[in-house]
Amino acid sequence: MKPKIIKTEAEYQATLARIETIFDAKPGTAKGEELELLLLLVETYEAKAYPIDPPDPISALRFRMEQDGLKPKDLIPYIGSKSKVSEVLSGRRSLSLTMIRKLVSGLQLPAEVALRKAKSQPARRTAKVRTARRLQAASTHGP
Repeated sequence: MKPKIIKTEAEYQATLARIETIFDAKPGTAKGEELELLLLLVETYEAKAYPIDPPDPISALRFRMEQDGLKPKDLIPYIGSKSKVSEVLSGRRSLSLTMIRKLVSGLQLPAEVALRKAKSQPARRTAKVRTARRLQAASTHGP
């Protein structure tokens, strides 16, 4: 197989099959060099064909908490009060730049992830909004 840029799924599959046959090639040999080149071609194709978006900041923070066995109370030094931690984890409050700096330095949360915009949470209706809408509906449909 002559190595070339992978452009289709069929070429990708053929390259994977070739990699499988020469996978145990010794470095520095002709087959070892071919293997290294094919792996680079596959890596490049996969990056384009199957991109993986980084997680949103809250998902990344929850993952870090799970990895390190942290509880929400353990985030107070990085985020602030217990209520702020709760609001951030529920998506009601965005991370501030100060919080991001503390999370990046203290929990080694990747900066490029922490600075991303969090996935928007559905708007929560408060009792006042519901009451106002009921009053408005009653006045427009009244006698």
